Formats: sequence, C-alpha cells, structure tokens
Amino acid sequence: MTTRRNILKAGMVGSAAATLPLGLLTPAQAQALTSLQVFVPAAPGGGWDGTGRAIESVMRSEKIIENFQFEHAPGAGGVVGMPKFISTKKGQANAIMIGGMVMVGAIIANKAPLKLTDVVPLCRLTGEFLAVVVPAESPFKTMGDLVAALKADPGKVSWAGGSAGGSDHILAGMIAKAVGVDPRKVAYVAYAGGGPATAALLGNQVSCGVSGYGEFAEQVKAGKLRVIALSSDKRQDGINAPTLKEAGVDVELFNWRGVFGAPGTTKAQQDALIALFDKLVISEGWKSELTKRDWTGIYMRGDAFAKYIETETARITGILKDLGLAA
Repeated sequence: MTTRRNILKAGMVGSAAATLPLGLLTPAQAQALTSLQVFVPAAPGGGWDGTGRAIESVMRSEKIIENFQFEHAPGAGGVVGMPKFISTKKGQANAIMIGGMVMVGAIIANKAPLKLTDVVPLCRLTGEFLAVVVPAESPFKTMGDLVAALKADPGKVSWAGGSAGGSDHILAGMIAKAVGVDPRKVAYVAYAGGGPATAALLGNQVSCGVSGYGEFAEQVKAGKLRVIALSSDKRQDGINAPTLKEAGVDVELFNWRGVFGAPGTTKAQQDALIALFDKLVISEGWKSELTKRDWTGIYMRGDAFAKYIETETARITGILKDLGLAA
C-alpha cells in the first residue's frame, strides 16, 4: 500500500536528483524548446487533462514555454492513446504525454502489448489523495452506511470512476477487501475521465464515485455532491470528511501523475524537457497551483523516476490480482 509518508520519502529522493544543475545542458539545448505538444490519453476535464492545463498555465505565466498544443485520445486508462503517442510523436523533441498510476494499472488490466518503458519517463509531478463521494440526496450519509450496503449486497452498490484497473478502481477494491467483501464482486463502472464520471453521479446513475478530490471539488462546494471519506493519511483542511481509517476502513492510497517523452528522443532532448520541469516545480506559480488543486508535490526526475515505474508496476500487479484483473 502506498502511504503519504512513503510517497513523500520517495519524493525527497527525487528532489535530490532535481537539484542537478541546469548548466549540464548546453545553451542550445536549453533554448531549443519554444513550444510543447501535450498529449493527453484521456478525455478533457479529467485529472490528466487538468495536470496538462496546470503545466500550461504556470509555464506561460513563468515565461518557461508560451506555446502549447493539446491533443486528446481517451480510452482504457491511456491504453488507447498511448500507442498513438508512440507512433505519431516518435522522435519529436517537444512532445510530452501526461500519465500516471492509472496508466500502470490499465496496461496490466487490459493485457496491453506495451509498457511504460516504451515511452520516456521524464518526471513524476504530483500525488493526490482520492475522495469517495455520493450525490447530495444519497441515502448514504456516512462511509459506514455505504459499507453496510456493500456487505449486504455488493452488486447493488455501483462505483463510478476512471478506467478499469486505475487508481479509482484499485481504491474501490481495497475498500471491499478491507471490509470483508470479495473485490471481484465490486460493481465498478469505468468512465473515460472525471467529467463523465461526475455527470453520472449528478444524474444519480451510480451509488458513489471515486476520484481525486480536485475533480469533485466544484460540485461539492456547490452542494451537489457530498464527500463521505478520503484516502489520505489525515483529515484535510477545508474538506468536511473523515479519512477511510477514521471511518473504520483500514485503507490509505495516493494517486500520482507524471510526464513522459516520446520514444526516439535523444538523451540531450530528454534532458532539455526535464530542465523545463526543474524550473516549473520551483516556481511560485506551481506552488500556488498545488495548493489550489489539493495536490501534493512529489517531484522525481529522470533515471530515479524510471526505476520508480518498475517498482510501481510490480506493486500494482499485486493489487490487480485481488481484483481479478491480473493473472
């Protein structure tokens, strides 16, 4: 299980690498990038799109990069879009793909003939606790109410979230296992992004939803959704909800998101891209963005991030076996 403490500890390791001097790049390499192609293998409005838009906003305001082009290719937690990124962006030094923990799980769950090492791990940027929410008029007033219904009949409690095998699905399975319900019986409804999942909740088409709190925040503040539990290690300022552990469910989980380069880029081109994010994460604009979106900065770059991907793949494989999504 990933805990906030472990994530932050890993982030400290990554931050040490992040202090490498930008002077390692030649002036030509550092100045070669004047635009970024941002490839989002998910629908607009979700967490990956939000990460890309936050990068764009801060890089523009900090004068790091001012020209951006976005492309979306949703489906199956990135498994649909990733091959397109690989085939159409190969060797393009200014192309980046947004991805994260969801993609690791989706590749495993879909038995996809690809892996994250087919692209270039550039950096891990953020970690985010997840929220369990229900429609405002839901009969489930607490996490205890939801757990009781889940124990009585798992099939009658439908969960909206991102793609099968992603962090949302993983959390639903972990909750089920923790309260004595077979994770394979969880009635999980996968959506292509945070926007469609939220729409399903607002339309009372599902019992509850799981995603990063930032994706639900607007509707929670508007009184249309209620948070009944968080997957964080402690209560969060400004959110009137207990942690899962407080609610009697012994589960804690953080999602992470990062950036990947196109295959076929040279080491110098990869270094130039990483240098952009070195500048991004130390900016006041990015720090403000983290606070605004309830994200935790867990920067890790280059080779350290590539090794983390290997470890994360092994960990998530184990979790997905419990869900019956991995052999």
